[in-house]
Amino acid sequence: MSVRGDYFNRGVSANMEDEIRTDIPYAEIAETLKETLNLRGSPVAVKLAKSKEAIPEGVRSIDDTARHCQMISKARLDGEIFYATADKHVCMGGAWALGLKELTRSLRTGEFYYKLGKFESWAACMRTIQQVPHVPELETYATVYAPLEKTPFDPHVVIIIAEPRTMLKLAQATLYRLGGRIESTMAGIQSVCADATAQPYLTGRVNYSLGCDGSRRFSGIEDAELVIGIPAEILPEFARALAIVTAAPGSVR
Repeated sequence: MSVRGDYFNRGVSANMEDEIRTDIPYAEIAETLKETLNLRGSPVAVKLAKSKEAIPEGVRSIDDTARHCQMISKARLDGEIFYATADKHVCMGGAWALGLKELTRSLRTGEFYYKLGKFESWAACMRTIQQVPHVPELETYATVYAPLEKTPFDPHVVIIIAEPRTMLKLAQATLYRLGGRIESTMAGIQSVCADATAQPYLTGRVNYSLGCDGSRRFSGIEDAELVIGIPAEILPEFARALAIVTAAPGSVR
């Protein structure tokens, strides 16, 4: 039985909103991911809760303010389960991308990233911000986090942080059933929040990202690690494909 199924059978919260209809064995899938990919830490389940009622009973609020990427690390490396409302998010760009806050004027006009020295002009920054994937403003009440093997809720997205060789296997698993090409979108900013969380949530497709200065500086993502976001609904098929491609005769592990 999955962790989520056991959680609900204990009668903790039988009326949560926004559930996946299929009972997905998250603990089993997490074990497959960790064993086949030799991950440092856990895959992280992320839910964009639309209301207070969507937060599982017994899940606590994060104590301190932090960035979304730092919260991912708390679940990934420390095994913590918690939620964070808008007031707990200190990164404005991340909170906006996740639907928790409205976009500030300095971000909208391009001033913010221009002052950081990352663009030739405010206009160049503005064009980038306009194309950043983001959940509609103020649609999200709180972000909820857990290691995938212990998640007491249905996530919207599962985030994995790993080395390029591991990402190769994830790419092969993505293409296993239908083939084709990997198409990802990124901008070198707002990597974990926009690229790896908002984009898969909005499109239903896997998205890869190189990371960004903020996430690498604050959340413990190492120089040799990349980021991927996977829509939770495709996890069962994804895990099955991963087990096949990693065991294939031509696979290098």
